[in-house]
Amino acid sequence: MEKKDFHVIAETGIHARPATLLVQAASKFNADITLAYNDKSVNLKSIMGVMSLGVGQGADVTITAEGADEADAIAAVAETMKKEGLAE
Repeated sequence: MEKKDFHVIAETGIHARPATLLVQAASKFNADITLAYNDKSVNLKSIMGVMSLGVGQGADVTITAEGADEADAIAAVAETMKKEGLAE
C-alpha cells in the first residue's frame, strides 16, 4: 500500500474542475485509490465521491493506493495535484 499526505493550497479547494482532473488521473490505474478527509474516505475514481467531501483550502487530505500499480498511481495523482496548484 502506498500513501501520501497533501495540504490543499488552492483558494477554491478541490472543486469541480480539479476534482475531475484527479478522477481522470486515478482512473488510468488498476489500483484501488482512495481520498481521505475528515475521517471520511471515498474512491478517487468517483467524481461524486470526491465532490461530496467538500475539501476546502487549508485542508489536509491523504491519498492511498493499493494494487499492482499503486506507486505509479500515487505519483500520477501527486503530479496532478502539484501541476494544478492544488496541494503541496
